[in-house]
Amino acid sequence: MYPAFLKVFPAFFKTFFKMKLSALFTKTKHNPPQGEVSINAKLLEQAGYISKMMAGVYAYMPLGLRVLKKVSAIIREEMDALGAQEIYLSALQPKALWEVTGRWNELSEIMYQFTDRSDQEVGLATTHEEPITEIAKHYISSYKDLPLAVYQIQDKFRDEPRAKSGLIRGREFSMKDLYSFHTTGNDLDSFYLLVANAYKKIFQRLCLPVRMIEASGGTFTKSYSHEFQVIADAGEDKLIYCTNCDYAQNAEISRYKDGGHCPHCEKTLTESRGIEVGNIFKLGTKFSDALGLHYTDSDGVARPVHMASYGIGPGRVMGTIVEVSHDERGIIWPKSVTPFHAYIASLGNDPGMIECIKKVYTKSQSAGYEVLYDDRNVSPGVKLRDADLLGIPLRIVTGTKSEGKYEISERSMSTKKIVTEKEVFTTLSSFYS
Repeated sequence: MYPAFLKVFPAFFKTFFKMKLSALFTKTKHNPPQGEVSINAKLLEQAGYISKMMAGVYAYMPLGLRVLKKVSAIIREEMDALGAQEIYLSALQPKALWEVTGRWNELSEIMYQFTDRSDQEVGLATTHEEPITEIAKHYISSYKDLPLAVYQIQDKFRDEPRAKSGLIRGREFSMKDLYSFHTTGNDLDSFYLLVANAYKKIFQRLCLPVRMIEASGGTFTKSYSHEFQVIADAGEDKLIYCTNCDYAQNAEISRYKDGGHCPHCEKTLTESRGIEVGNIFKLGTKFSDALGLHYTDSDGVARPVHMASYGIGPGRVMGTIVEVSHDERGIIWPKSVTPFHAYIASLGNDPGMIECIKKVYTKSQSAGYEVLYDDRNVSPGVKLRDADLLGIPLRIVTGTKSEGKYEISERSMSTKKIVTEKEVFTTLSSFYS
């Protein structure tokens, strides 16, 4: 019988509960990588979660992929709860489609564009408004077909000039993009609020303290959009916000300054840096007008479909978690996305201690927990250092010759307690309930 919290995870995770550290594809490094400036890149590479291919391009290793999949699983659950349907669009895009909206030239500085061997100009999608609008023309014709929402989790490609922030700003990166289609602006507005609330729930589950920020619409729309920002020194954006109420704006559009008075409650405004982990845009009829996406209303009149776009970067989320949840020893993963529920090890070679930790390792699978067993023949100091670096929330070790006793500690706390084998699983159940 699996614990209740595991019911939210896909079958994939329930197949790989146990792993021995000696068999892991990657290894930790004694020192952080040279040349990285961001905390998330340093710690994730040092711990073996990711591997750098080139500036702004990272490969996800087994531990990193486990975290990324759990982030994506939380996002999927909340998108499915909205009634959105998952799709998967192509990364290769024809020039002609993007020329219709004018964005082939508008995005040329960041869009990878090239000529294939048949002399056709193609690009790698930086986003997918054009293709999803074109596809929707095949399936939306009547007001009875609306509203409709589809989403995907897929890699995007952007030739970023500032790819120096690890997973936070990359040239190849994972993105969840949701697109909604509506008969009216009012219907769009209602769904927009539902998505905003779903985003707040997602980030709450990810243990990321976000603020919903009013921002520019950028290349999407002339009206304002909203960003979900995490206050952090590593952020690239400047934010003006009130600590007393929900008022917040991106500094690039704000007429208010640090120390000024909040227009909503008159309290003092604060300026900080932020990391954007999500954004939502009301597209209106911009893309449907350009590409000819219309529906017929109840009177038989053809009208343009109202659209909106909503993005979250799972990889960026992963990097942001590390930026705001770490200490001098390494990463501190929140429970919801940790690669394993517990790190276990024997801190000595005494047969009794080793046998005790093997019992926990063996019983963990039937109990439904994901456990990383550090079975390496290395010193206790190396094991404890790597346990801190990896950042798994619970550490269970045998450190005395008293058989049947275990030391449990939380990664985020310095306190430790000695428990019996039965209490190990009681603690696990309580910690992840």
